[in-house]
Amino acid sequence: MALFLFLILVAIVLGLIGTVAEGLTYLLIIGIVVFVADLVLFGRRWSRRSHRHLLR
Repeated sequence: MALFLFLILVAIVLGLIGTVAEGLTYLLIIGIVVFVADLVLFGRRWSRRSHRHLLR
């Protein structure tokens, strides 16, 4: 869970820097990619745990 929150924080910071600083829009794109990847990893982990719980 700490890794999830850390990656969300990194994505937000990169997004803010990318929008505020002129010419650094690639940081915004990297922030969005990190955010989406984090959500996918969290979703996979959460769905895997729910399947294990149902088998017991």
